[in-house]
Amino acid sequence: MDAPLDRVPKQLYLDGEWREAASGARFPVEDPATEERLCDVADGQAADAEAAVEAAVAAQEEWAATAPRERGEILRRAWWLMTDRADELATVMTLEMGKSLTESRAEVAYAAEFFRWFGEEAVRIEGRYARNPAGGGRMLVSREPVGPCLLVTPWNFPLAMGTRKIGPAVAAGCTMVVKPAQLTPLSMLTLADLLAEAGLPRGVLNVVPSTSATRIVDPVLADPRIRKMSFTGSTEVGKKLVEQCAPNLQRMSMELGGNAPFLVFDDGDLDAAVRGAITAKMRNNGESCVAANRFHVAESVAEEFTHRLTEEMAALKVGPGTEDGVAVGPLITIAQRDRVVELVADALDHGAKATTGGEVPTRRGFFYPPTVLADVPPRARILHEEVFGPVAPITTFTDEDDAVRQANDTEFGLVAYLYTRDLDRAVRVGERLRTGMVGVNTGLVSNPAAPFGGVKESGFGREGGTEGIEEYLDTKYLALAVE
Repeated sequence: MDAPLDRVPKQLYLDGEWREAASGARFPVEDPATEERLCDVADGQAADAEAAVEAAVAAQEEWAATAPRERGEILRRAWWLMTDRADELATVMTLEMGKSLTESRAEVAYAAEFFRWFGEEAVRIEGRYARNPAGGGRMLVSREPVGPCLLVTPWNFPLAMGTRKIGPAVAAGCTMVVKPAQLTPLSMLTLADLLAEAGLPRGVLNVVPSTSATRIVDPVLADPRIRKMSFTGSTEVGKKLVEQCAPNLQRMSMELGGNAPFLVFDDGDLDAAVRGAITAKMRNNGESCVAANRFHVAESVAEEFTHRLTEEMAALKVGPGTEDGVAVGPLITIAQRDRVVELVADALDHGAKATTGGEVPTRRGFFYPPTVLADVPPRARILHEEVFGPVAPITTFTDEDDAVRQANDTEFGLVAYLYTRDLDRAVRVGERLRTGMVGVNTGLVSNPAAPFGGVKESGFGREGGTEGIEEYLDTKYLALAVE
């Protein structure tokens, strides 16, 4: 399994070249399943971040002038290369992040689709030409790239969160500085190498892994030539970054935390609801901002739903993601596992009951078993905080108004899920839920062709869909005097 890592670049990618960090420093990347070091990667410094900005700024004008079709064809080639090398990319991701190979292969396919989608969107950047309503002139409106961007990606989807940002930036004609997560830099470095092979010109993409996000982000955002930032991560960090963007009024896309409710009404298909619950809860070991975080189930079906979900969760195989048949890999760090343990303990202390799981296994690695908590009281922290792990807390509601009230009782608003056979109820409840996305009778909402994003403290801006490229475009209006 180590062979793919031999082919992964482990340096910084600056102006089309692989370089060591300015200080020569490196940092280890570890396997969360074994707690062993996989390799060492160049540790970017402030000077490296500044070099990345210079490369992106120098390449911006020529890249913006590149024909949209050419930009789209580069993305198309990158999509093909990712598809062709799916197993290799999946193995790298599993080793550094821990998810099962099945999950990693699914992420590679999902990530690649952003390149195909935005490769098609590159040639659909449109403007308009119109007569001045008052006469005597014409109005010409065009869309132009915002300019050099800073993209900060998380550890939980190290490939897909990269392509979801890089794809529209490339399609729009923007150059980039990318700061990948310290815990999972290898997927992004592999992606940079692949994009170079696909024909992306030097300087358009610059990748600076580092053990210090602030060491990279601070000098980049301080440069007024950087015109946009896209960040996926915690709400706490996102708020600080919004403040940092204020002095230079840089545009922002913020995809932040979540606390997704999963509603099961008494007329819902319980078999479908349980399947959807497994998808929404257990994707990525539960380490996902769109993971179902709390299950609100109608009182009349709560016992049966809990029984069925418990059986399904208990049957999931836990182990290193590289092993056959494994569905649940390790959590990313011991600190993350400790947080899950803390939230489960708090729920149990408040009267919840673990119908499966709930105890840390005695094995090496940061594993936590699939866990179902029944009868979770409203005061339990796990209903109010993002758990980011394979735990399904279940509580009940009495009627539709109660369900909506409980679902909306959070400062977050990324996604919600609901199961009902009643179309009127689906539309009615969906419109009342204060989230950016709603899954109706499905546990999977992510789609490259759909706008992804939230409201309230889950952030702002959209990634994917026709809306995704808009985040990387400015509108210009030319007033034409015509006799």
